[in-house]
Amino acid sequence: MWDDLVSEKLEMTTDTLRPLVDTLKTLAHPVRLRILALLREGELCVCEVAEVLDMAPSTVSEHLTGLRRTGVVREWKVGRWVHVALADEATVRPVLEALWPLMAEAEADLAQDRVQARALRCKTCDPAACPAPDLRSEPLRIATLSPRAEEHP
Repeated sequence: MWDDLVSEKLEMTTDTLRPLVDTLKTLAHPVRLRILALLREGELCVCEVAEVLDMAPSTVSEHLTGLRRTGVVREWKVGRWVHVALADEATVRPVLEALWPLMAEAEADLAQDRVQARALRCKTCDPAACPAPDLRSEPLRIATLSPRAEEHP
């Protein structure tokens, strides 16, 4: 009887903590942390993220799937391009705000990633043409950078 009660209580606690556990597991990967650091300044096209990380777009998309599934990022299509940004959900914001100071030690490398991402802004991924501007949580700070159309496959 006692064992059943303890087991039932443990299951209830585990069930209520499952979303947080899944989110933390998803964040526990260096590539996904780099993606989050890139997106901290605003939305990017998946092709731009792939270029900065020097990875195939399919690999980046796989990492983004986990981040999207746990509600950490959101994505939408702009023409034929997929854009991503940090989610502005009340449940995710505290996790992200707690994460930034923990990443301070890697800030020099992460800053290089952000500089490279700003330089990759391309005409085809014009954020002003985004069909769903209401999905953006902040004004874009990277939209005024010089375009380079050749960044798309």
